[in-house]
Amino acid sequence: MSSHCLSRFCYCPCCGSDQFSVLDDRSKRCAECGFVFYLNASAATVALIRNPKGELLVVRRARHPGKGLLTLPGGFVDHGESIEEGCLREVREEVGVSGRIVRFLFSLPNRYPFSDFVVPTVDSFFEVAIDNPAAIVAGDDAEAAFWVAPEDLPLSSFAMSSVREGLARWLEEQRRKTNTSSVLTSS
Repeated sequence: MSSHCLSRFCYCPCCGSDQFSVLDDRSKRCAECGFVFYLNASAATVALIRNPKGELLVVRRARHPGKGLLTLPGGFVDHGESIEEGCLREVREEVGVSGRIVRFLFSLPNRYPFSDFVVPTVDSFFEVAIDNPAAIVAGDDAEAAFWVAPEDLPLSSFAMSSVREGLARWLEEQRRKTNTSSVLTSS
């Protein structure tokens, strides 16, 4: 079996020809109609939501990949949505509350295994505020939703490598802020 990322795509999606061959490491070209298909990264989002105690909202996944493991609210951006709209929709679907984007944090590449295919993604991380932290309920593909103190986050229990990496990066940023704040107040 070929290891090309599009090896499972045998026919041109435009004309149906079986003359659909590898062009480069992430694309195929149809010899019949000339159509070129690129496997570009899909847009996905991750929401970092804190309650007034400073705890972070964590979700236990109800579905594969990573069923039973942890994640943060988020998911794929739908056609016609901005990344911000997709992030807020995913928050509503997964934890049942509306929110607002506070700020964009960073983005990380990811490889999301789905339906026996690995989807390359770019995961955009946002700080999101919600009005009623007590109203969270697990929904959509969440088995449970709960609050965890940042220092108690079990990073190895998170399903997606990008979320683990993103949380580690965010935690380091929080530590730097705390250290900077401590230095400024002691001066």
